[in-house]
Amino acid sequence: MIRGLITAEVTGADLTGTLRSLTGENVTLLCAVPVDELTMRITVQRQDFRKLRRICEKRGDLVTILNRQGAYWLVRDFLRRPVLAAGCLLILILTLCLPSRVLFVRVEGNAQIPARRILEVADSCGIGFGAYRRAVRSEKMKNTLLEAMPELQWAGVNTEGCVAVITVRERTAHKEARDDSLCHIVALTDAVVSDCTATRGTLLCEPGQAVQEGQILISGYTDTGLTIRADRAEGEVYGQTKRFFRCVTPALWDRSVKTGEQMKKISLLLGKKRINLWKDSGISDATCDRMYEEYYITLPGDYRLPLAIAVETFTVRELTQREIPGEEAENLLSEFAESSLRQIMIAGTINSCEIFVMQEPGIWMLAGEYRCTELIGIRQRIGIGEENE
Repeated sequence: MIRGLITAEVTGADLTGTLRSLTGENVTLLCAVPVDELTMRITVQRQDFRKLRRICEKRGDLVTILNRQGAYWLVRDFLRRPVLAAGCLLILILTLCLPSRVLFVRVEGNAQIPARRILEVADSCGIGFGAYRRAVRSEKMKNTLLEAMPELQWAGVNTEGCVAVITVRERTAHKEARDDSLCHIVALTDAVVSDCTATRGTLLCEPGQAVQEGQILISGYTDTGLTIRADRAEGEVYGQTKRFFRCVTPALWDRSVKTGEQMKKISLLLGKKRINLWKDSGISDATCDRMYEEYYITLPGDYRLPLAIAVETFTVRELTQREIPGEEAENLLSEFAESSLRQIMIAGTINSCEIFVMQEPGIWMLAGEYRCTELIGIRQRIGIGEENE
C-alpha cells in the first residue's frame, strides 16, 4: 500500500493465456477477478504495472486503469498542487513556531501614562513582535520600566498564548492642599430656617428665622476677642421653602408598535473601513428599531484582530396616536414635577403639595405649589477686604 497499487481492467480473447504469460514474467497478481468471458480485473503493484501493460499489448489485449491506491499516489497528487502544498507547509510551520513567539503586546493598569510610551520601553527590553516567549524576563522589564518612568510604582509581564501582557501600577497622586480661603455660607433661596449647625465660622441664624436669598447664614469671620479670624465657613442649614412648578404634556401621544418585519444589513469591517455586503442595504427610516452587533476575530490570548462582521438588525414599527386620559396625565405630570424638584434641590424632601391639572387645546398642564424642607446654605467664596451684606 505504501508503494502504491493499480487496479486495471484487461479485455482480451484468451485471458487464461494472459494470466499464464504474466506468471511466467514474475508479475505478482494481488487480485484477479473475472468480470465476464472477455474481461478481468487485475490488481498489481505499481512497479509491476509496466510489465503487465507490455505483455497485454503484445498479446493484443486492451488494458484500462480503473483506480490507483496507496500512499505513493496521494503524495504524488499532493505535490502536483504547489499552492496547496505550500499552504500546508506554512500552516505546519506556524503551528510549530507561533506558540513559542510573542505576536502582540498589551498594556493593562495604566491611566495617566500612554500605552505607547510603555510599549517603547518594553521594546527596548526585547518584548515586541516575534520575541521568544522563554526569553521574556519580567524582572529585567520591571527594572527598566521603573528606571525609565519614575511615575510607575510596579510593573510585571505575563504571556497568554501569543500575547504578552504588561501590567503596571501607577503611583498615587498627592492629595491637593486644603482650600482654606475665606468663605461664607449664604442662603440659596428665601426660606424659614428649620435646623442649622456650624462646625466652623460664626452662626448668624437660628431655627424659625426667615431668611432671604443671598443672606449670610454662617460667616467665615470669627471674633476671638483680640482679633477677628477669617476662615472657611462649614456647616449645614435646612429651611422650609415654597417652590412653584409648571409643566405640560401633549394630549395625544405617538406610540410605535412592532409589525414583526425585520431587515438586516451586513458589513465587513477592515480596520476603519466598512464594506457593505448587501446592495441597497442602507435603511434610514425613523420608524425602525436598530440593533447593532460586531463580531470580531480573536486569536489565542483574547487578542482582537481589526477584522469583524457587523450586523445591523432593523425592526419595523408603525406609529399610532393615543389620547392621554386626565388621570394618567395627572400622574405623569406629578411624577415629573416631583422628580425635577428633587434634582433642583441640593438635599431635602417634599413635605406637601397643591397641584392643579387643566386641559387646554392639545395639551395637559400642571401648576403646583410644593412645600419642601431642603438644604438652603451654599458656600460662597469671598475675597479678603470685600464687604458682604
